[in-house]
Amino acid sequence: MEKKFSLLGIFSLIFAMFIWASTFIGLKSAMEHYGPYTVIFGRMVFAALCFIFFIKQFLKYDFTKKDIGYILLLALFEPCLYFIFEPKALQLTTASQAGMITSLMPLLTSIAAIFILKELVSKQFIFGSFLAVFGAVWLSLEATSSLSAPNPMLGNFLEFLAMCCAAGYTIVAKHLTYKFSAIFLTAIQAFVGVIFFIPFAAYELSVTPFVFSLEGLLWTMYLGVFATLGGYALYNFALTKIDASKASIFINLIPVFTLILAYFILNERLTYVEIFASFIILFGVFISQVKIVIPKTIYKIFKAI
Repeated sequence: MEKKFSLLGIFSLIFAMFIWASTFIGLKSAMEHYGPYTVIFGRMVFAALCFIFFIKQFLKYDFTKKDIGYILLLALFEPCLYFIFEPKALQLTTASQAGMITSLMPLLTSIAAIFILKELVSKQFIFGSFLAVFGAVWLSLEATSSLSAPNPMLGNFLEFLAMCCAAGYTIVAKHLTYKFSAIFLTAIQAFVGVIFFIPFAAYELSVTPFVFSLEGLLWTMYLGVFATLGGYALYNFALTKIDASKASIFINLIPVFTLILAYFILNERLTYVEIFASFIILFGVFISQVKIVIPKTIYKIFKAI
């Protein structure tokens, strides 16, 4: 039965997207005080602590060897590989541009579904995909180096790889949600993340002097508790009110919120050309994900180009 749009569901989704957008600001701010993998390890620890009370409930699941394989693959995509690429990306590019690259995630997920789940692809999807990728490349080429973004092209590429991992995570998670709860899948990410990032954080702390920073600690706690637990809780609640296919459209609010937050908190700016390239990304993702009628004249013009 199709769920109707509800104001409560919509507000939950909007707030969840706002929280997830803030993670780019939080991660970049926390890394001003601690090393990237020290921050990620701390984030995983704080997130894992939130799920300790659910362990007894998780042990009731009947795990098969295939389930364990999929769960490990899920954790490999995210947080393991995802958080290897993203912290480095945010060291090289701005939070604004990294946030804009995230708008490609629904598109990458759809592409993965085409090849893995054998879903059919429409001309509209191909057209939208071309626009989104074109906008992402243009955005990276127009980016200029600065103290906060020494190599934006490489940073944007690493963020793109992080989004590929996020797409892989989504495909595997979709399979696992038929048997396991969203809370369990979120918790297993945190627990595996703690173990995975121990050697990274240990090496980082061995070569870099540790200086305690309350601001860095608070940002790390925010990432682990509010961004992980709060964001997923709101998103999962919204899915009880709104169809998943419709809810996924709201993901495109993340880059918009990131731009706003980066402007006010990090004083980041985008040029008019970068703003236009960002608009092309959002527009391309929108028409690739939403069923709309593209006038034949416009389609023929782009096809001719």
